[in-house]
Amino acid sequence: MGQPDHSHPLRILALGVGNTLMTDEAAGPLAVQRFAAEHGAGLGVTCFDVGTLGFPLAAEIGAADALIVFDAARFHAAPGTVRALEGAEMDHFVRSGSLSVHEVGLRDLLDMARLTGDLPGLRALIGIEPGEIGWGLAPSAPVAEALPRAVAEAARIVRRWRTDHAARADAAAEEAAEDALIAAAGDLA
Repeated sequence: MGQPDHSHPLRILALGVGNTLMTDEAAGPLAVQRFAAEHGAGLGVTCFDVGTLGFPLAAEIGAADALIVFDAARFHAAPGTVRALEGAEMDHFVRSGSLSVHEVGLRDLLDMARLTGDLPGLRALIGIEPGEIGWGLAPSAPVAEALPRAVAEAARIVRRWRTDHAARADAAAEEAAEDALIAAAGDLA
């Protein structure tokens, strides 16, 4: 996709990455489920709990103009710390190997999209610092408490992306109208 086409609504994909059987590793799926329930339809975002990723997601990522990824991420901060990394900052973090056990899948999927020219021009990682990763069906208290902050941050980013996209679409429409007027005036002369 590269840069979004401003002639159509922005197609935004949100993915929740992680293993729901491993305590804080479930941060991504839990966050995307909450995001979908609170904001998905209202903000026009397609949301998927993708577990530990897989290559079939490459087509979904390639069809999107914008990508949000929720994941447990090691920032070397206090458990429950939420950070949003966008664009090149996200790319650097993913490529540095700082993520959890499924990082290779995310890195590979983004590299595939980049190589085919389908990397969404807008992308963000909403990372939540895990406190514990072990067998269990519930996240630690700090990660559970971080989920609303992660969801709110993603919603803020999506709203900004939508506002910027609409402004660019309006500017492109105005430019096209001006070009049409100039062309029409030239035809009259």
